[in-house]
Amino acid sequence: MERLALILPCFNEDEIIEVTTEKLLALMKDLIERKKISGDSYILFVNDGSKDNTWKLIEKNYLNSNYINGIKLSRNVGHQKALWAGLMTAKENADIMITMDADLQDDINVVEEMIDKYYDGNQIVYGVKRKRLADSWAKRISAESFYKFMNLLGVKTIYNHADFRLMSKTAVQALSQYKERNLFLRGIVPLLGFKTECVYEELREREAGKSKYSLKKMLNLAIDGITSFSIKPLSLIGWLGGIIVFFSIIMIIQAIAAHFMGDTVAGWTSIVISIWFIGGVQLISLGIVGEYIGRLYIETKERPLYFIEQILMH
Repeated sequence: MERLALILPCFNEDEIIEVTTEKLLALMKDLIERKKISGDSYILFVNDGSKDNTWKLIEKNYLNSNYINGIKLSRNVGHQKALWAGLMTAKENADIMITMDADLQDDINVVEEMIDKYYDGNQIVYGVKRKRLADSWAKRISAESFYKFMNLLGVKTIYNHADFRLMSKTAVQALSQYKERNLFLRGIVPLLGFKTECVYEELREREAGKSKYSLKKMLNLAIDGITSFSIKPLSLIGWLGGIIVFFSIIMIIQAIAAHFMGDTVAGWTSIVISIWFIGGVQLISLGIVGEYIGRLYIETKERPLYFIEQILMH
């Protein structure tokens, strides 16, 4: 039997963490009793700089149960880096690792199916959402559009898969060799190339609290994914410049023809529109180039992704 680590990043989740702990402990004990996993399996909470009572509750649950472990990061580093911290910590003393969100919107009932897929020889098992009915209309449309857009740009992702996945120790050790600072695990994990499978789940409503993944955070994640895995936006700048030059040549020819035909009309509208349009294109282009250069700047400094302030491990 293999040792399982359930890894949950937490940021200000004191409203739901007790419910999450209770349900995951019941799941863990059931899997152990039915000999699906070893008795020294555990749940690892990663406190990502929470400002509420999240860490105090993790400490309390650690003292009350041998199945609960926790690590406290020195500050808020973001969801992806918190996941990374959990994986890099757990890979030293676990055979299989499952990452999920602490709000339990991921369906824990498919955890056993994930483990069965692992025993069938799969090194990575993705939790894929069949439907996103628990999300608002706007979030559902934006999330689905994001996956389609990423695939259009050539970024290999699993459609409707977030960060609910099982990884073997072998897969996590391979993952640890990636040195990115701008982490986008949904794009990195498919690059590993190990045998994979998917399980399908229904997205659930949060039982308590509110989502901490704001629109700003989702946009930043999307930008990280695009700039880390695709240079097509840079290529599009060149194509856009070519299109503008092409239409500019047509306008020049039209202006010359109108001059010789005596059909010129004095006016500033077309000139002003052209100046504003080209100026806007230039600023957008500079912004895209700046995003890539800024990320190169961050990568070359090789600063640590996180620091662990305290660790609780049985």
